[in-house]
Amino acid sequence: MATASSFTAIFFSSAFAACFAEVCTIPLDTAKVRLQLQRKTQLPAPPTAAAAAGGGMLATIMCIAREEGVAALWKGVVPGLHRQFLYGGLRIGLYEPVKAFFVGGAAVGDVSLLSKILAALTTGVIAIVVANPTDLVKVRLQADGKANTVKRSYSGALNAYATIIRQEGIGALWTGLGPNVARNAIINAAELASYDQFKQMFLKLPGFTDNVFTHLLAGLGAGFLAVCIGSPVDVVKSRMMGDSTYRSTLDCFAKTLKNDGPGAFYKGFIANFCRIGSWNVIMFLTLEQVRRFFL
Repeated sequence: MATASSFTAIFFSSAFAACFAEVCTIPLDTAKVRLQLQRKTQLPAPPTAAAAAGGGMLATIMCIAREEGVAALWKGVVPGLHRQFLYGGLRIGLYEPVKAFFVGGAAVGDVSLLSKILAALTTGVIAIVVANPTDLVKVRLQADGKANTVKRSYSGALNAYATIIRQEGIGALWTGLGPNVARNAIINAAELASYDQFKQMFLKLPGFTDNVFTHLLAGLGAGFLAVCIGSPVDVVKSRMMGDSTYRSTLDCFAKTLKNDGPGAFYKGFIANFCRIGSWNVIMFLTLEQVRRFFL
């Protein structure tokens, strides 16, 4: 069983890797959120808007940089780092001890895929329940300034936390918790369990060793699976957090399906894959190196 000191080291190494990946990839996340918040029913946007330019990831990034400034691509980076410190540190740091719990002791040798999935689902739920307020503030800061969302004009992350509590009540910080739990449990299972499984599989193949190339391939595989499985709940989560008019998760899902069609649940798929694929590669590569150094 992991000691308190070893868990602390694992937590901080996991949090550092997650925060580093967040800083590197948050412009892609901002573009993804803007794409997911687009609706067919919105009023025609100005000719320079990304939606009029085709709604692609690159067009969205260029449009944000041109119309709002390059710094706008890092909107939400402060709550994003808050989120990754808590969420990333907990979901990754708890994964090995929870996996050991599910197999009934130390996770020695090949662990079944089911045990890995159950462990990742569990840590994903625990972590996002703690970190949901940071996710809400990040999405709202990223969405602020877009034509089809409510103008909130937060001056920063701390101002956003305070304003939400003052105007909507402290419970509003857990807006979208339902789809967020679903999204993060699913994506966490897709990321951690599949990375674990891909790495285990690659290491059994001739010529593969526990090195950067193996970590890169496993990280890409984990990112692709996470996007394919998690995109629908990710869209619902972004829309609920970016627009408080939805009454519930089912209301958001039904209205999105009715108004925008099933394709809306994979809106921003390329941006999402670029974001999550690159995030996973950077995070797992960093995590492996940091753990080797500190542990």
